Amino acid sequence: MRLIQRWRDAGLPVNHLNLPRGGPRWRPGREAAIAAGLGALMALGQAPWGLWAVSVPALAALIWRVDLAATPRRAAWVAWFGGAGHFGLALSWIVQPFLVDAARDAWMAPFAVVLLAFGLALFWALAAALACRLAPRALGFALALTLAELLRGTVLTGFPWALIGHVWIGTPLDQAAAWIGPNGLTLMTALAAALPVIWHRRGALAAAVLLGLVAAAGAARLAPALPADHAATLRLIQPNAAQAVKWEATRARAFLDLQLELTARAPVADLTIWPETAIPYLLEDYPEVARLITDASGGKPVALGIQRVEGARYWNSLRLLRGQGEVAQTYDKHHLVPFGEYIPYGDRLQDWFGIGAFAAQAGGGYSAGPGPRLLDLGPALGLALPLICYEAVFPQDLRAAPGRAGWILQVTNDAWFGRYSGPFQHLAQARLRAVEQGLPVLRTANTGVTAVIDARGRIRAQLAFGAPGALDTPLPAALPPTPYARWGDAPVLAALLVLLAALAARALRRRLVPAA
Repeated sequence: MRLIQRWRDAGLPVNHLNLPRGGPRWRPGREAAIAAGLGALMALGQAPWGLWAVSVPALAALIWRVDLAATPRRAAWVAWFGGAGHFGLALSWIVQPFLVDAARDAWMAPFAVVLLAFGLALFWALAAALACRLAPRALGFALALTLAELLRGTVLTGFPWALIGHVWIGTPLDQAAAWIGPNGLTLMTALAAALPVIWHRRGALAAAVLLGLVAAAGAARLAPALPADHAATLRLIQPNAAQAVKWEATRARAFLDLQLELTARAPVADLTIWPETAIPYLLEDYPEVARLITDASGGKPVALGIQRVEGARYWNSLRLLRGQGEVAQTYDKHHLVPFGEYIPYGDRLQDWFGIGAFAAQAGGGYSAGPGPRLLDLGPALGLALPLICYEAVFPQDLRAAPGRAGWILQVTNDAWFGRYSGPFQHLAQARLRAVEQGLPVLRTANTGVTAVIDARGRIRAQLAFGAPGALDTPLPAALPPTPYARWGDAPVLAALLVLLAALAARALRRRLVPAA
């Protein structure tokens, strides 16, 4: 108590526990290293590691460091490096696109990791600076951090990858996403981490009770049997074409022949699904390829990812072929990957400097489609909501569909994500979309994880990673629309704003009426 009184007499701030904040021996390098280490430990809760028991205490420790910072600038510094450590490890797969053509692009990989990690961490830094205006600061940071993560998923087209709440995917707690979505999971996690900082042992007990109750509710939701599967059979094709050779002219026909062979295996499925950009041929130039595909399927429909062209514009698309190779329906990807599938002012940069997007194999980049749509696949298969690769990351895009689908069809090429963490994080987010919507997800990957996910987010079947193959499956049944499917993030956002306003009012009262 004497130390605290001397601290007060010196005019230095204390936190809500009467612990000294900051001090005369502020060492920014040391604080940055500690914060970055805690952020990296937080990232271990993400797929493929799934160590939420490490991630949540690390978040609590980071909140504590922010709570002890003497000034808003120091708090932001701690949170900035904490976020950089988190994103640096969780998104380390971002180097992989630069290694496809290593001789040309590898030099950019370190810059991409550093810039992305510190750029995304700015959201955390702003949250910490805001929290310094709230009381108690630890609770304010938990709330502000959730708001920052929500904004990260929407600002500048959004990038809601490696959200704090994603650490619960694959556990019973992820079922809460059916009510509160991914940002609600982040709020739950941040509150559980902040409670021990605010109330010590009582707070730790309260956090354990909170997580325990959510886990019990999730287990209860997982227990009942799902409705019976549909009678239709689907076949998911995984050619496993390495990105470095996928577009080589000498290999293109071999990959096409492999997919044709897998499609033609008896008995032929009611619907066969090929992955994103499954073939390097434009059907506009090679219409005979469409006939080869439907000949292999016996005239039954085949959904495949493909590039398409109209004039000078190119799209990353999904097309449904049937009969004699007719194009029955087309969906154009609308949520494109910045710098991967398009570059701002890409046409001018392509003309002036020859700069194009990584993933686009024609022109300087792809054009964006008009938005989400449903594919009508007939009485046996119903309505499907198509997603191409990166679009499965955005829950708001699923809610923007023009109606309720019976299932989600995702085609992807995860060769861009490497072989370690990226493909499994992408799969985890597809699982969360199933929980949020109450819809099964059938996911076909060129290289990655081809899987059948039921309407509660459980993996029912999958192909071996890194090997070609075909997976036959019945179509799983859907559940009724979830609360999150109806209301989205609006309830969580409203709760955040109300709580932040209450903490701001409390802090203002404390400044206007200082303690005696």
